[in-house]
Amino acid sequence: MPKTLTPEDLEAFRTRLCNVAEKLFAARGPDGVTMREMADALGVSSMTPYRYFKDKDDILAAVRTRAFNRFAAAMESARARPRPGNAYLDFALANPAAYRLMFDVSQPTYAQYPELVQAMDRARLTMGGGLRELAASGRFSGDVELAAYVYWSTVHGAVMLELAGLLEGSKLDARKIAQPAVEALGKHFGIT
Repeated sequence: MPKTLTPEDLEAFRTRLCNVAEKLFAARGPDGVTMREMADALGVSSMTPYRYFKDKDDILAAVRTRAFNRFAAAMESARARPRPGNAYLDFALANPAAYRLMFDVSQPTYAQYPELVQAMDRARLTMGGGLRELAASGRFSGDVELAAYVYWSTVHGAVMLELAGLLEGSKLDARKIAQPAVEALGKHFGIT
């Protein structure tokens, strides 16, 4: 008789599978990874992942949901500190596999996963959180959404240059590129 799995057992295996899937998906893309390879990496039968997830797309949605929520949590936590630093860069450079899955992977079925949509929305709203706080305190009167997307795309570009290896051989890294760009954006948008 098969063992009855507790909710804790289910969650523990789902977490292990998502950890493996994150690395494999980031390295080879979702199309380059099979359910069998994920099972092999965990040392389980090829059918075991199907006890926990409907299919590979379901696993990808779970992995991306975790990544977006970790990203948003890092940004939210940093805003609560007196000297937040650059939580965006800290997260992206410390978690390159998760970052790639958040922004480099197209998942046409993402709308079928409400938790993923919610996590993506949380991350998007978090990007403008500091600007909304500045606006509420009278230190910013511009278009918060525009400024948030400009900031996001600027830092994202610097991160992707580094993650793609395009800065190797130079004296530059994502932080050296992003810092003056963010300062210039602050001046452009009149943030005081």
